[in-house]
Amino acid sequence: MAPEVPVDVFSGSGKISSLNTGYSKRAYVTFLAGNGDYVKGVVGLAKGLRKVKSVYPLVVAILPDVPEEHREILTSQGCIVCEIEPIYPPENQIQFAMAYYVINYSKLRIWNFEEYSKMIYLDADIQVFENIDHLFDTADGFFYAVMDCFCEKTWSHSPQYSVGYCQQCPDKVTWPAEMGSPPPLYFNAGMFVFEPSRLTYENLLHKLKITPPTPFAEQDFLNMFFQKTYKPIPLMYNLVLAMLWRHPENVELDKVKVVHYCAAGSKPWRYTGKETNMDREDIKMLVAKWWDIYNDKSLDFHADQNPSAPEEETFARPSIMASMPEPAISYIPAPSAA
Repeated sequence: MAPEVPVDVFSGSGKISSLNTGYSKRAYVTFLAGNGDYVKGVVGLAKGLRKVKSVYPLVVAILPDVPEEHREILTSQGCIVCEIEPIYPPENQIQFAMAYYVINYSKLRIWNFEEYSKMIYLDADIQVFENIDHLFDTADGFFYAVMDCFCEKTWSHSPQYSVGYCQQCPDKVTWPAEMGSPPPLYFNAGMFVFEPSRLTYENLLHKLKITPPTPFAEQDFLNMFFQKTYKPIPLMYNLVLAMLWRHPENVELDKVKVVHYCAAGSKPWRYTGKETNMDREDIKMLVAKWWDIYNDKSLDFHADQNPSAPEEETFARPSIMASMPEPAISYIPAPSAA
C-alpha cells in the first residue's frame, strides 16, 4: 500500500468554493507550446473544467510559437491566453530523458502570475472528471502534488529503480540501510497547487542557473526547490496511467478525480490502442470518457456564460520578462509537447 498522505487539508469531496475577488483571485493554469495537436488537450481540459462546474478560469501560458489559429480556438473556449517568453536552461543542461523537456522550464513563468493568489497547474494531457476547486482551500505556504512512481524504465538512471524501491509501495522493497536515509518524497509535476510570487519566481530563475543538469528537467528541478514545503496529496488528484498496472492496489478508479494521460500511446487525440498496455479495458474506458467531454458541444464556451475574466483583468503585457537578457542558447521550437 502507498504511504498515507494527509487529507485534512481538504474541505470535503466535491465542494465548490466561492469565487474570490481582488488579490485573492484563483485560477487553473496549463502550458502550451508549438503548433501541434496538444491544443486539443487544452480544449478538452477547458471543457472538462466546465463540465464539473468549476468556478475558476483556465489560464493558458503559451510560448510565442503557438499559432494564431490555436490562440483563437483557446479564446473561443473561454481560456485566458497569456503569451510568455521561453526560459532556457543553462548551456550545460542539454542532456534530458527526452529532448523536448528543454521547453518545460518555461513553465516557471507561471510563478510570476501575481494576478492570482493561488493556482492549480494541470498539464495539457490531463482531464478533470470531478470538481477539485476545494484544493484552492489548502493551507498557504506549501506546494501540493501527487507522489510519482519509480517503476518505469525511464527511471533506470535513479538509485530507486536500481534497487527496486518505489515510494508508492515503500514496504514492498525497503530502502537499503547501507544506502543511508531514504530519498525525499518525489512528486509528479503534471499537476500541482502553488502560490504565484515574484520573490519565488526570481529565486527559481536564480536557482536554475546554478543547478546541475538532471534527466527530467523542470520536474526534477521543482522537486529540489520545493522539497521542504512539499505536501503529498492523494493519488486521485493525478492518476498517472501507469499506476493502473504498476500499483493497481493503490488505485480506486471510481474515486479518481483527475486523470493524467501521460503513458506512451495514451493521448486520447492520438489513441490507437496498439502500444503496450493500451488495449486494457480501463484505458479504453478513460480514453472514451475524454472524448465524450471533448465532443460534447453543450460544453463549448458561450459569451453569455460570464467570461473567465473581465477584459481588463487579462494579461496585457507582451512579455512577462521583457527585461530579462537574451538567452545564451537558441530557442528550440516545441515539436508539439506541453
